Amino acid sequence: MSVQERSVEQGNAPNLVNIEVMRNHSELFRQECMRLILETEKACKRMQDDDNKRLDQRVRDIQFLKKELELKLEETILEIDVLTALQSRVVNALEACKEPLRVTVLCLEERMKRFPSERLHDEVDRELLKEREAFEGVVSLLQRVVEQIIEQIRLNRSAKYHLEQDLKEKFEAQCIDNSCALMTTHSIINLQKSKNTSAVLPSLAVTPKQWENISDINIDKAEQQKTNSQSLRALVESLLEQTASDMQKQVQATTAAFQMNVQEIKNAKIQMEDQLAKVQSEYASQQRIREDLQVVITENENFLTLAQTRLDLRRQRPAKEQCHDPAQSQLLSEVQQLMAHISKLHEAVAQSGEEQRALVRCQLELQENIELKASSLYIDEVICAQHREPIVIHNF
Repeated sequence: MSVQERSVEQGNAPNLVNIEVMRNHSELFRQECMRLILETEKACKRMQDDDNKRLDQRVRDIQFLKKELELKLEETILEIDVLTALQSRVVNALEACKEPLRVTVLCLEERMKRFPSERLHDEVDRELLKEREAFEGVVSLLQRVVEQIIEQIRLNRSAKYHLEQDLKEKFEAQCIDNSCALMTTHSIINLQKSKNTSAVLPSLAVTPKQWENISDINIDKAEQQKTNSQSLRALVESLLEQTASDMQKQVQATTAAFQMNVQEIKNAKIQMEDQLAKVQSEYASQQRIREDLQVVITENENFLTLAQTRLDLRRQRPAKEQCHDPAQSQLLSEVQQLMAHISKLHEAVAQSGEEQRALVRCQLELQENIELKASSLYIDEVICAQHREPIVIHNF
């Protein structure tokens, strides 16, 4: 065999070294794939376990809040029922007040049928007017109470609605999370076929704390309305218990008691009128002192300007004469003192303004109370008087 033929034969032979390297590389890659498969399986199992734990915890959280909501809903429903029954009682009490009022008005009309010479504004007429006012006041009060009860029932029903809506959403969320917890890779095949999962909506930006606060707010609102409702019921119960007794006592009031009340109103009115005159006088004095303060402020500002001008002028002295002599010290001290005085004077002016505004408020309050006392005095002197035979008032 020639040298040329041997070279061609060696060139066609396979490179065993490269083949060995490639085979080893393939084996290493297979081992890496097996390791990756095992790690992925472990990671998926761990994530599934974590998901189940989180979902179970979430379901327990929802169940806890559901119990709280259900308890508060039961309390709210019970409070609505009790308040509705109380509303019926108040309505019945309101109807029961109309007959005594009708009797009082009828008595006034009957007394107007007397002969002209007998139609005097006597004690009986004044007592009848007082009775009419008292009964009308009770009727008006009970009407307002009915309105308050209706409004409180509306608020309770609003709280009930929000609790029910929250419970409904909690139930739906619990069902969904339970379904998620029971899902497996095999059970979702049919679900994926029946639903288009290509479009995934983003979750709402609600933190677990915010999610919990939503129910806490609903529960707190319901609790607040329950507290308000209980307070209202206690007030109405007390009102119903005392109204009949108060009306009876009002009918039995004596002339001396009314006269004493009139005298007390007069004395209070006189005291407030005297105080009003003093307040008005003090307001005028305060106005004068404020004006005096403004004058003093202007004078001090002029002195301050003078001192500052002197300081500015003395800064123009030759350099060697720029001595911090006693005159310079005095001027600097004077500027500081004047500025302090002016500041205190401005504070006094501001305080004087506050005093004037306080006096104005006192004046308005006194004037308002004087008008109220005058109105009460007119009612007591014209309408209220001695009591007559008591009207039978049934307990509500």
